Amino acid sequence: MKKSLLFRNFLKEKINQTVFMSLFVKKPLAQLLAQAEDNEKGLKRTLGAGNLIALGIGAIIGAGLFVRTAAAAGQAAGPGVTLSFIVAAIGCAFAGLCYAEFAAMIPIAGSAYAYSYVTMGELIAWIIGWALIMEYALGAATVSIAWSEYLNKLFDGRIPYEWCHSPFESFTDSAGVLHTGLLNAPALVILLLLTLLLIKGTQESATVNAIIVFIKVAIVVIFIALGWQFIKPENHTPYLIPEGTAAVTDSAGKVIADYTGVFKHGWGGVLGGAAIVFFAFIGFDAVSTAAQEAKNPKRDMPIGILGSLVICTILYILFGHVLTGVANWKDFVDPEKGREASVAYAISNYMPGYGWLSTAVTVAILAGFSSVILVMLMGQSRIFYTMSNDGLIPKAFGDLHPKYKTPYKANWILFVFVGLFAAFVPGHVAGDLTSFGTLFAFVLVSIGVWILRVKSPNIERPFKTPLVPIVPLLGALVCLGMIVALDGQTLKVAFAWMALGLVVYFLYSRKHSKLKNNQP
Repeated sequence: MKKSLLFRNFLKEKINQTVFMSLFVKKPLAQLLAQAEDNEKGLKRTLGAGNLIALGIGAIIGAGLFVRTAAAAGQAAGPGVTLSFIVAAIGCAFAGLCYAEFAAMIPIAGSAYAYSYVTMGELIAWIIGWALIMEYALGAATVSIAWSEYLNKLFDGRIPYEWCHSPFESFTDSAGVLHTGLLNAPALVILLLLTLLLIKGTQESATVNAIIVFIKVAIVVIFIALGWQFIKPENHTPYLIPEGTAAVTDSAGKVIADYTGVFKHGWGGVLGGAAIVFFAFIGFDAVSTAAQEAKNPKRDMPIGILGSLVICTILYILFGHVLTGVANWKDFVDPEKGREASVAYAISNYMPGYGWLSTAVTVAILAGFSSVILVMLMGQSRIFYTMSNDGLIPKAFGDLHPKYKTPYKANWILFVFVGLFAAFVPGHVAGDLTSFGTLFAFVLVSIGVWILRVKSPNIERPFKTPLVPIVPLLGALVCLGMIVALDGQTLKVAFAWMALGLVVYFLYSRKHSKLKNNQP
């Protein structure tokens, strides 16, 4: 009887160990590298270093700069939003160095998902792949909503409120009439046009993106140069939101900004602002999703990732300084006033004689947002492509167009998903969730570099992250700090999304995993 009980316990322990190990089975690095070299069946290698830098800038400079800067200033950091950008950039620099090592060493579509599969196993890879949907898909939704806002600004608000806002948004006009959104139609239109462009081809998409990036960066530089002379020093005093600042309410008495929380004023507000503007930096890791389409990924991927990050960080700090110097940060508290179209608002109200610049900025922002959406949609479709090839999501996500060699079915599925979100969910909700997905990916990539250095120290690394494990640890810790600084409601929704992802994994992905079933 005693022997039988011992045997059952031994068997139960072995079964538990087997189940545990199967959840964390790792994809062999050699298999991943062979997959990356298979150019006949895979994606076309058409992108050079310049294309990759342009892709990074195209994704980075967008809603984060033109919308999230004002939101962070009005909600948490005040003029100290420039410091928020520096904090966010430091976290990005640590993570960017880790991404650069992985992207040069493992030049395959899939980004953090593919890297986690090699270093931490299938379950962690699935979790990060699921989180990346929040980063790229919701990122595209957020920016398409911002695109709609600026289009309405260009048309002087002539688009009916009901057709450019979600059903969860409403406002009362000067006549006392309540307007409630029905559908964000402009956001759907831009998503459809860019989906069609992506299906046509990666090189065509990169060319259009490069043209847009040139226009967008030129306008940002012009705003910084012209706006500098309109900076009022008093707008930068005090530089951080003081403790005890009164809450702000709208015309209906609803609280739209509360500064009592630890991350809503002072240096805590700088960290809170960093969590908000971190959304602005997600572009550089989108470059890594194009690794399988780079001509010389070992050299060009680090250049694309780190080059775009450096250029945009400098522009962000200068832009934040000028924006909060031209207009007082309190102007950006109310989304119905200065926050939705902050740059055009600042020019129109505080830079007399430059009305033409307001129109030019709005047009450039529309073009710029288009490039952000383009890169986000491309990044997510490539992650879907890789996950599908691993069997973790249905085969349709990995099907390539017979002529254009692009994952066209993934693009269409993504359009439906992103379109529903953009049409019916407010932009600030999607934006904060995007920040969570980005930060979570950065944490795991940073940890993954350290793990692979310990487990496989002799693998060829064309680019090496310096000061390991210090840089990966700092990257993980800074990003974890910004996750904690996100508001409680965002964290609840994010964890609910991650829980749903685990349900999908155990009901579908685990059973269809090609690695577990020993399929090529």
